[in-house]
Amino acid sequence: MSDKKVVFVAFAIEDERQRDFLKGQSLHPRKPYEFIDMSVKEPYDTDWKDKVRTRIKRSDGVIVLVSKNSKDSSGQKWEIKCAKEENKPILGIWAYKEDREKIDGVATKEWSDKNICDFIDSL
Repeated sequence: MSDKKVVFVAFAIEDERQRDFLKGQSLHPRKPYEFIDMSVKEPYDTDWKDKVRTRIKRSDGVIVLVSKNSKDSSGQKWEIKCAKEENKPILGIWAYKEDREKIDGVATKEWSDKNICDFIDSL
């Protein structure tokens, strides 16, 4: 499948379970796409940032899982900044139904199959 879309997922490590749920959506047979991320439990260093930038450059777009944890996640903030620098399309998805945190410069929508698929189809 050479037309498979690659979507980078930026998230706060506290929202790792939500990331897992999102990645599970790529298993659905109707859409040829793959989610990638660079979740780490070690401190961020220059090597990590270089690897993230490479992955973001190779991605067709970026989905940001937005939650109250986002405001304190230095890694997620850096990934968003990098995606903007690389001019990648970005979609924010609220990670939780009752959490409507906002991130400056990231248009955020409800988590739904339609919103995610419409974004991926637009890439």
